[in-house]
Amino acid sequence: MKLALVRQKYNPYGGAERFVERALAALATQGVATTLITRSWQGPAEQAVLICNPAYLGRLWRDVSFARAVQAVIAEGRFDLLQSHERIPGCDIYRAGDGVHATWLELRARSRGGSARYAHLLPWQRYTLAAEAAMFRDARLKAVICNSQMVRDDIAQRFGVADAKLHVIYNGVDLAAFHPRLREAHRTKVRAELGIAENAPLFLFVGSGFERKGVPALLRALALMRSQDAQLVVVGRDKAAARLQREAVAMKLGHRVRFVGGKEDVQPYYGAADVFVLPTLYDPFPNAALEALACGLPVITSTTCGAAELIRAGENGYVCDALNVAQLAGRLDALSLPGVASAMSAASRASVAHLGVDAMAARLIALYQCLIARPL
Repeated sequence: MKLALVRQKYNPYGGAERFVERALAALATQGVATTLITRSWQGPAEQAVLICNPAYLGRLWRDVSFARAVQAVIAEGRFDLLQSHERIPGCDIYRAGDGVHATWLELRARSRGGSARYAHLLPWQRYTLAAEAAMFRDARLKAVICNSQMVRDDIAQRFGVADAKLHVIYNGVDLAAFHPRLREAHRTKVRAELGIAENAPLFLFVGSGFERKGVPALLRALALMRSQDAQLVVVGRDKAAARLQREAVAMKLGHRVRFVGGKEDVQPYYGAADVFVLPTLYDPFPNAALEALACGLPVITSTTCGAAELIRAGENGYVCDALNVAQLAGRLDALSLPGVASAMSAASRASVAHLGVDAMAARLIALYQCLIARPL
């Protein structure tokens, strides 16, 4: 089986890229020959890579030029299946890891208000919305891989994609690397490095795109908490990081919040934390939530996050509205009480025990084989 995976840009901290790396490694063990089509690649040297990097000016022509280059590869017919992680009409399989762009614009407008209501009129947004709709309605599309039921239902409702083409395959998590034993290995050391007391409730955020993933709301909720000894560590890169740090100081949170930047290895922070928090405006299914649950951390996330499908209130975390800061503060307070978070560790781990990387690879391969044998 010759499979091509399409991802335009490689970001070592990105959730989609981490999925691609895990999928490539898992598929290789199953004898699937994979080629990554991308503009650039910083991953393993042994991975077969096809660089498509036509010149461009601005992000609109960046996406248009890359899409045309990929469509030229499709026309050559050198692969059995081409799975795109970008919105490119003509692909065999689309993995909707970024969710539905139209939905994201609507949710962002709800958060921002004002001129954000007209974002869909901007040239790049118009192109992305049109490419998304054209791809879902293209007769050549054989399957859509959705990483949550939330995304599946949204695509079916918005674009009328047939149920037979929609497949929910959750991301896989490395259950050996992300494990509750990280607590023993890293808790004391990382907390000492960050100046956090051993018994202080520690909340962890991991992600890039701070506005979308809810860092502003999280800071406001932290300020509203009854428990003033609770700490927050923010892992991730974002151009708004410096501004949010200043806002944290203005809210008198300077001694309780630490922005540590992007980290290729996030395991020590999972080991140091008590609770993982991701009050995201929109996230189809973040790898970080899976990793946190695998490490035995209860998760607080939002109703507009695919990971909410795994959360059972009071058992392995809580779900709240991304913009309801008072409710979020209450959830933070509930999990900062002594012994509450640690009592959820076993249930948190159990909720993702069936979502290992091998299980994900097996489902992907079964889908590929079905598509080759009986094209839709």
